[in-house]
Amino acid sequence: MNKPLDGILIADFTHVMAGPYATHLLRLLGAEVIKVEAPGRGDAMRYYGADRRYDGMAPAFTAVNAGKKSVTLNLKNEADLAAAKELVARSDVMVENFRPGVIGRLGLGYEEMRKLNPDLVFCSVSGYGQSGPYRDWPAIDNIVQATSGMMSLSGTPEDPPMRVGFPVVDTLTGQTAAFAILAALLRRERGAGGGEFIDVAMLDASLAFMTSAVGPYLISGKPLQRTGNVGYSGQPTSAMFEAKDGRIVSLGVVQQYQFEALARFLKREDWLADERFADSEARRANATDMQEELGAEICKWNAAELEQAMSEAGIPCGMVRSVAEAAEFPHLKERKVRLPLDFPPLPGDPAPEIINAGFCMGGDGPGVSAPPPELGEHTAEIMEWLGRDRKNRA
Repeated sequence: MNKPLDGILIADFTHVMAGPYATHLLRLLGAEVIKVEAPGRGDAMRYYGADRRYDGMAPAFTAVNAGKKSVTLNLKNEADLAAAKELVARSDVMVENFRPGVIGRLGLGYEEMRKLNPDLVFCSVSGYGQSGPYRDWPAIDNIVQATSGMMSLSGTPEDPPMRVGFPVVDTLTGQTAAFAILAALLRRERGAGGGEFIDVAMLDASLAFMTSAVGPYLISGKPLQRTGNVGYSGQPTSAMFEAKDGRIVSLGVVQQYQFEALARFLKREDWLADERFADSEARRANATDMQEELGAEICKWNAAELEQAMSEAGIPCGMVRSVAEAAEFPHLKERKVRLPLDFPPLPGDPAPEIINAGFCMGGDGPGVSAPPPELGEHTAEIMEWLGRDRKNRA
């Protein structure tokens, strides 16, 4: 069975994270991705991190560029620019994440490209979009975490703003772009209007991602309060607790039937007859008492044992893990969440793997095994395909 995007060709003029993650997701679904890089050092993400052993193929680069092809083109060179245009003319999708206006000044803007390829799906990814008063403001992940309000959501009201500990804006923006590209390809497939221009802004995508926080404000006019490690329900039984072995567990008991199951599980049926804990409002009003009594019960268990026993009893419970611990879940192998890549590791490193697209399919679902490309590895191949003689390129 073919992958969903087999036969789709993507001209990828993106770098760093948000754009490459978008095309990475499409590659996992079977699209051929030709990554256009500047001669010399190429995508800056090739050198990301402090360990110089990985220069040219940094782990962060590998994570979102596996299976792509790399061609080096100097877009300020007339012959290379002509090759880039010819590549776009043969492609189904073009993705770029230069600052707004730059791709047009290079001669590769949407209006010019659709003259070459009327069926082209053209996606621009930027910080604040191709229009609006903030259009020209520079932005990276942590900047948009700040301007979107995301940093104001974590922690307690007394805490300073808190950055999410990974580049969440980059990845959610990449997902948004991939989603939009798929929608445009579907519409084109149905014969509705040929190509499309897609404008994806990191700020817009972040606010959409934060719907559970932004939506209530838009409807009620009241911003959500910071609740620390207590869930937005405000329930004292949806919080963090320390187990006997010092590990932390997170409970997600927010509905009445869950609380009743929790009380029975811990053999504290007396809570069900206690007016302080009779319903969600009473528990919220007596949160300190509830958490003290619940904490005294949880500290009788080791975290992993409690997690398994509660989960099997239908009570939402998860032990707080490090990223390394989560990545080693045996559960992930069955679901093909980790993808082995076909290239040798550096001495002392494990066999290289990346994370899959985050979903399974009944047929030939997402996946890739080919390694990320060396800088310019496929230039000769692509030039031959385009019918160009590399010797004549200045």
